[in-house]
Amino acid sequence: MSLQPADTSPKAPTTAPRRRLRAAVVAVLAMVFVGAAIGFIGFLSQLRGAEIRPDRNADGIVVLTGGSSRVSDAMELLAGGYGKRLLISGVHPTNAASDISRSLPDNSPPDNSLPDNQTLLSCCVDLDRSAVNTRSNAAETRRWAHDRGFKSLIVVTSNYHMPRAIVELSHAMPDIALIPFAVVGDKWRDEPWWTSGATLRLLLSEYAKYVAAEVRVSLAEVGFELAPEAADQPTTGSITPRKPATAQVN
Repeated sequence: MSLQPADTSPKAPTTAPRRRLRAAVVAVLAMVFVGAAIGFIGFLSQLRGAEIRPDRNADGIVVLTGGSSRVSDAMELLAGGYGKRLLISGVHPTNAASDISRSLPDNSPPDNSLPDNQTLLSCCVDLDRSAVNTRSNAAETRRWAHDRGFKSLIVVTSNYHMPRAIVELSHAMPDIALIPFAVVGDKWRDEPWWTSGATLRLLLSEYAKYVAAEVRVSLAEVGFELAPEAADQPTTGSITPRKPATAQVN
């Protein structure tokens, strides 16, 4: 009677550790997925499904370009007396006030009870052509608001963009009260977001950017600044700080 030789293969003793490692990786990935899903639900809960007029006036109004009807809604707020001046942040460098005027609907009141868009653009609107993203929107808005001594601003942008905009603006201007006015697009009203692949991709992309902004701002608040924005850095020598171009010299 012969005895079977013991299995001396190196694979046998490593099977259990590999299984434990695999299980740990799967558990971590599951936790990350659940956390991301919960965070996404929380992000969606911040998005307004209807446009609600501000419950109070502010010193100024800022609209961040990039979505349909944002500027026209901001102009309506300005015409309604919700703010003294309007900053349109993120205007293309080649666009003039006349280009913006042509893109706006005709709002001339028959009884001249409110100023029309052309009048407002001439007297009370500033154009910021420097900002290229939400973070630089915040930097230029801070400069504009501080130069004019404003202590409160109505923020106009799309509903899906509002959470990130408030994160960036409140970090850049902790001394200024922000009043959100979320613009709700027709497509958002016409169909549920989960039935549109394009809308879902937009929301997922915006959620990822929102999380990244939250992380960067949280780190900055404890003294760890990631890639300081160029517009935030102090100027030296004979270089003067940039100011937004205006629709009319003030």
